[in-house]
Amino acid sequence: MTPRLSPAFEAYIRPARGYPQLWRLALGCGVIVLTYLGLLVAIISAAGALAGSEAMMRTAAEAETPAGTLVLLATFLGMAVGPMLAAWLLHARAPSTLFGHAPRVLRHFAAAAALSAAIYLPPLAAWFWAFDAVPRLDPALWLTLLPLGLAGLALQTGAEELVFRGYLQQQLAARFRSPIAWMILPSLVFGVVHFDPNTAGSNAALYAAATAVFALAAADLTARTGSLGAAWGLHFANNVFAVLIVAVDGTLPGLALYTTPYSADDTGTLRLLIAGDIAVLVLAWAALRRTLGR
Repeated sequence: MTPRLSPAFEAYIRPARGYPQLWRLALGCGVIVLTYLGLLVAIISAAGALAGSEAMMRTAAEAETPAGTLVLLATFLGMAVGPMLAAWLLHARAPSTLFGHAPRVLRHFAAAAALSAAIYLPPLAAWFWAFDAVPRLDPALWLTLLPLGLAGLALQTGAEELVFRGYLQQQLAARFRSPIAWMILPSLVFGVVHFDPNTAGSNAALYAAATAVFALAAADLTARTGSLGAAWGLHFANNVFAVLIVAVDGTLPGLALYTTPYSADDTGTLRLLIAGDIAVLVLAWAALRRTLGR
């Protein structure tokens, strides 16, 4: 038996019901990819011209420096613009409908980010007690760059939410009532696109699975609350801790205050920590679902 959609989710997907055809969704995905790639090339080229360096593309891809990480985060502008263009051009609806009701989005974003941060802080303190963090940036420089880092992460996490919990989830839910289509399928795709054996080695599948679990939690929060706010806030808080405070060595360390004493392809300690991260994520999801999904 197909579960009944919540009134909040029904209201959220209503704008997508006008033009729910799958061919429109397929073309929309093409628009997203082309917009993302086009702006990615434009932003990296502009950054390279300003820096007077032909190596800016490699620097951004590696994200080893603050400038490279900020450029990399800026490239997500195309991923944010893409679904908005697709909604407007192919589904005759306003880009704002991808977010949901604006006051609810902002309220849920702030609440989810704050509550998630409060839940993540004790495990982070335990991590600092158990491991020797490797200093990365000078604290004064880190504080100077913090506003830019927060803005970049707001863009990056918002862009991913717009594509996966906004455009894809809305359009699939407008066409299919089964959560297999609008919740599980986009979450699996989200995990697959984060599969990176070059960085994570034999841990790549575990990272992708953990990312898919996050996507399921974010999709459920979106369905429960009827906006992107809660999922976006959870995603933002998670990435602030993982990118700005303690970055896993070999991932995105350019803006981090500290890095881990182990790398992303560590097959011992890191696997246990990923399992712990999933447990903390589930706790945050349950708390947000109970608090915001009323």
